Amino acid sequence: MDEHVDRGANRELRARFDDVYGQYQQLRSSLDGLQARLAELRVTRRSADGQVSATVGAKGELIAIELDPAVYRQRDAEALSRKITETVQAATTAATAATRDLVAECVPAGSGSVEFLRTGDYGALLGRADAVLGRPEGST
Repeated sequence: MDEHVDRGANRELRARFDDVYGQYQQLRSSLDGLQARLAELRVTRRSADGQVSATVGAKGELIAIELDPAVYRQRDAEALSRKITETVQAATTAATAATRDLVAECVPAGSGSVEFLRTGDYGALLGRADAVLGRPEGST
């Protein structure tokens, strides 16, 4: 009887392993595609008056700034500086949202990675490990 029970348990374990491994393969394939999509991600925002354009990548890194020739007629360096800064910030905010959306498409719901991208809280990345280790949330 024990041999029959062990074989049944082994079959169940093997089926569970095959299921988990299949999920892993799907996730891995999705992450490969995600990496390529993030590498290509570009977000451009223009200032309200259209004189400044900023393009950033998935990590918010500045890729390009374009200035309309009209900015040189104004000769107000402080205003131009503010306009550039605000435009870059708007592009970075949009790139962060686009990155979060792409990641959310590829990782399981409730993932610490998505929560980290949403909040910037590093604790979100460690939440599952803390739970496994029996640590209370927020402890170091």
